[in-house]
Amino acid sequence: MKTLKKAVVMFMAIMLLIPSLAMAHEGETHDKPTSKTPAADLRAGLDQLLSEHFVLATTAMIKDYNDAEDADEVYKKLDQNAKDMTPVIASVYGEEAAAKFEDIFLGHNDYTPDFVEAKVNNDKEARQAAEAEVDEFVKQFSSFLAKATEGNLPQEKAAKVLAAHEQDVINVFDYYVAGEYKKAYEAFREGFDRMFTISKALSSAIVTQMPEKFEGTKAVTPAADLRSQLNSLAAEHFALAILGMQKGYNQAEDYDFVTWAENMNTHDFTKAIESIYGAEAASQFQKIWQKNHIQAQGQLVTATLENDEEARMAAEQSLQTFAETLGEFLGKATGGNLPADAATNALWAHEEDVIQTFDHYVAGDYQATYESFRDGYGFMFGVGEKLSDAIVKQMPDKFSAEQMPSDMPKTGMGGTATNSLWTWAAFGALVLISGGFMIRKKAQQ
Repeated sequence: MKTLKKAVVMFMAIMLLIPSLAMAHEGETHDKPTSKTPAADLRAGLDQLLSEHFVLATTAMIKDYNDAEDADEVYKKLDQNAKDMTPVIASVYGEEAAAKFEDIFLGHNDYTPDFVEAKVNNDKEARQAAEAEVDEFVKQFSSFLAKATEGNLPQEKAAKVLAAHEQDVINVFDYYVAGEYKKAYEAFREGFDRMFTISKALSSAIVTQMPEKFEGTKAVTPAADLRSQLNSLAAEHFALAILGMQKGYNQAEDYDFVTWAENMNTHDFTKAIESIYGAEAASQFQKIWQKNHIQAQGQLVTATLENDEEARMAAEQSLQTFAETLGEFLGKATGGNLPADAATNALWAHEEDVIQTFDHYVAGDYQATYESFRDGYGFMFGVGEKLSDAIVKQMPDKFSAEQMPSDMPKTGMGGTATNSLWTWAAFGALVLISGGFMIRKKAQQ
């Protein structure tokens, strides 16, 4: 199904090159709720980049502490993630601001290994120096954001949430090193979720600052919120699935706790389905998700460890069955707004990403492992686009702008939302990198 991905990427590339088409589409659907707007695209792009940063940062620190062979490659991808943000900043604020952003953000990646080295050497002074670097980053970057957004994102609020993010990363690492694995993965889930709160607030600040670029669309609407929620669930599933398969293959001490985190993710996904389609549909979804999906991924790991080709083939067949069964479920649940065939194809493409990433890891090809990881991680964000689009079309009254509470939950950062078409250009390269926007369902155990 990699061909399918490339076809979707090509389609998106064409759309990115012809923004007038997007504007025309926006005009046609202006009076209808939709999760596919320039502002929602901006928010989704930030969802992807910021959450991936968190996953790579925490993964790199733990692997570095364990002196894992793939640690250097994770650090490289962490830096590449930062560089991928630079064209986005340049498209909004210009090259000079983008260069400053990259200098600050890449610099903050540099002190990540400092925490690891301080812990390995039990060096309290080095730890304090690394913490001081964190404080300086928070000060510099919050100032940058406040100035760039012309105060739509106040420095005090930006500093508060940035400090919370940095503490999330440190907490995951410290709990892991202490052997408090449940706390480590609780901190991981909390920190991962916080990145979506940040992207919500930052996209709101940007579209508030530049309403003329967003053609009246907003980053914070019931439909955009649904898209972001599905982004979060799907991306977390992928990250935990890859991590869990690696931990299982290595027979790591914290494997059971990654499994616990996957179970929590599945629980949250099931509740999301229930909120839209009811308890019966949610129960059906959970059974499909677990039997031939999460369990099959574990069986694939076991088959690899035991060098059992027959069991390996059975596990892959289970994953194909999962894609077909869940594809049918989604087609029926959405009333055909998401065709079953398209859902099935995209779900299998997701499973191919999982299998390929795992196989590269087992083979010791770590560059390919994390290239595949980034591709697969980006691919999950099609959930937010295609699935939310299908649901909103099916239930327009439930996701109309009028349904949004007048007092939205506090995000810790400022801003509401208006809109922008710069997303088509700004995230063009990112879409091409991430591999295509189809539907892929996020699952947990």
